[in-house]
Amino acid sequence: MPNTPYLHVDLERLDRNILRAAEWASTNDLTLRPHAKTHKSPRIARRQISAGAVGLTVATIGEAEVFAESGVTDLFVAYPLHVDDQAAGRLGALAYKARVAIGVDSVEGATQAGRMVGRYGVEVVIEVDSGHHRSGCRPTEAGPIATAATNSGSTVRGVFTFPGHSYARDGGVTAAVDEARALSIARAAVEDTGIEVAVVSGGSTPSLGHTRTETITEARPGVYVFGDAQQWELGVMDSRDIALTCRATVVSHAGGRAVLDSGGKVLAADRAAFNTGGGRLLDHPDARITLVSEHHAVVDMGEAPLPPLGSQVAVVPNHCCAAVNLAEYLWVDEKGGMRPWAVAARGRNS
Repeated sequence: MPNTPYLHVDLERLDRNILRAAEWASTNDLTLRPHAKTHKSPRIARRQISAGAVGLTVATIGEAEVFAESGVTDLFVAYPLHVDDQAAGRLGALAYKARVAIGVDSVEGATQAGRMVGRYGVEVVIEVDSGHHRSGCRPTEAGPIATAATNSGSTVRGVFTFPGHSYARDGGVTAAVDEARALSIARAAVEDTGIEVAVVSGGSTPSLGHTRTETITEARPGVYVFGDAQQWELGVMDSRDIALTCRATVVSHAGGRAVLDSGGKVLAADRAAFNTGGGRLLDHPDARITLVSEHHAVVDMGEAPLPPLGSQVAVVPNHCCAAVNLAEYLWVDEKGGMRPWAVAARGRNS
């Protein structure tokens, strides 16, 4: 048994979440390409692919390298990469192990990608902004970007977006509508140039249930495998579906509150505007973490009694992806006892 604090995975819930998304994709005749930045674990990736996922989405070349080394043969770096000499060498080596695509969102980026990695067979997917206003071109600009990619030696796979504004109260429906509109315009813009669009890719965990499935061909949710306090508080996932928690020990009752040994260096510091605290307690839904410092989490238990000193509680991080990136292992109850699963892609941020 590991010392607290540590991240624990409920294997039954994990597999149920994986199967639910796979069945949803199959029912709607969609390709499922989960975002592996959530779990960063080859063992979980294999479970997703065994359930029907065509491959993985990743955020960085480093993550792609880890999963290719573990045997994943279809990888999409869903990020508008600027491909320099170093990145080109890594992508070229990666392309010998797997089918690889990268994101682009400008004529300059597409031209650079084609010139640097087109000869390796690395495909490009054009990112469009569907309302999150982070990266991505305007949907009408997808055509010139596709032309630039093709002219510089790349194969254009299609278009993609991240409807990240789904991370808001009642944001899922609006984000899904915006996603469908943006991707439809982008697809038409590319096809008007004579370039085939094979993939129209979207999806986020909060918007997945509202996705206009007639518009997209591929979905890329990530957080659905674990769930977290964000999904719980958005009403996207029930507490009974949350598969990842931080096991923490009650170390103090100072101030009439429960003080835990799981601070920001385990839970991460993410707190969205809609989050009601620094995390939740899985078995005490009215409790809230009111203060998070490096090695302390202070919990207001509400009307519930204080857990005894030395007892353990299950903390639901606000953002599971950020918490997992801080952990070396996920601890999983398997037959024969609890086993560590390596978070092999942790820290692979480039």
